[in-house]
Amino acid sequence: MSSEPASNGEFGRRSLPPQPIVPKTASEALRPELGTPPPKRSRASRSQIVVFMNFIVTGAMLAVIVVGLALYIGKREFDGPGPSTTTTNFMVRPNTGVAEIAEQLERRGLISDSRIFRLGVRAYDRDSGLKAGEYEIKAGASMRDIMELLESGKSVLASLTIPEGLTVEQAFQRIAEHEALTGDMPAEMPPEGSLIADTQRFTRGATRQQIIDKMLADQKRLVETIWNRRVSGLPLADINEFVTLASIVEKETAVSDERSRVAAVFINRLNKGMRLQSDPTILYGLFGGKGRPADRPIYQSDIDKPTPYNTYTINGLPPGPIANPGRESLEAVANPSKTKDLYFVADGTGGHVFATTLEEHNENVARWRAIQRKQREEAAKAAQNEATPASTAQ
Repeated sequence: MSSEPASNGEFGRRSLPPQPIVPKTASEALRPELGTPPPKRSRASRSQIVVFMNFIVTGAMLAVIVVGLALYIGKREFDGPGPSTTTTNFMVRPNTGVAEIAEQLERRGLISDSRIFRLGVRAYDRDSGLKAGEYEIKAGASMRDIMELLESGKSVLASLTIPEGLTVEQAFQRIAEHEALTGDMPAEMPPEGSLIADTQRFTRGATRQQIIDKMLADQKRLVETIWNRRVSGLPLADINEFVTLASIVEKETAVSDERSRVAAVFINRLNKGMRLQSDPTILYGLFGGKGRPADRPIYQSDIDKPTPYNTYTINGLPPGPIANPGRESLEAVANPSKTKDLYFVADGTGGHVFATTLEEHNENVARWRAIQRKQREEAAKAAQNEATPASTAQ
């Protein structure tokens, strides 16, 4: 049996008959051919757990974006200029919480949003650091500026001045009338001369008792300090007599340069057993801590009237101070001038002229009385001129 080579060079395979060409219509020729189909999804990708996790991750990312945006906006608002257009005083009362402070600031138009202020304070961990007091908040101050100001405690300070020479009763009246202080006055007044003559600075809302306690403590410390460095040989039995004489010096002169010389006159008189003969002691014996009325002169009957404080009728010092002496008068008594002066009288200029003998003193008194007469005459003439109507031209 003969064999023939396979067609197309392939051995043992029959060639397929040619396929007929089927013509396509125009619409079929323009229709796109189908692409490769996508692979089938695995069962794991269709799991509900995977879907849920995808949701959680997406939600977390959105939350981070939202929180970040909120923090950015909040911080910009917290650090940015505030809405106030004028400088304003703001009061933080004791034991006031951050939430209440924030609401008050917003009501006053000092911040734009109390929630942002509250959250900002909490973010900086300053919740417990805001201090009570009255603060001056500048125009346009940011929330951060306000937070730092309230934390600093640099509040606006009120002041109360008690001049040298006031009595305790007069000082108490000023304390009672001060509008920045709170609370009641003590039921009893402390001893005369026990309050310091000074300016007290305090935060609005401080109590009257706090101010009085401080004035008592400051005066006690001042008196003891000066008393402990006094010169030796003073005719003073104790610290009470020291304050008493200083209060008399305080009431006798307002001229700083002559306080030590006035103190020397009284020290010299005490050493000689002479009566002090101080006019302010007469008035204290008559009117006490209320003080003499401004238009009330001293009469001869006042000089002759015996009281425990009238140094024209008693020997030595009165039983206690007649006012609150200041530092200069205390220093003057503790270190008086070394003179032999025994007398002094007003010189007509606000000061005094001093003398060592009665004769010299009488001459000084005569000059002073002449000055007084002239002053009275000039005052009467001025009053008459004011009372006379101007002439009218015809």
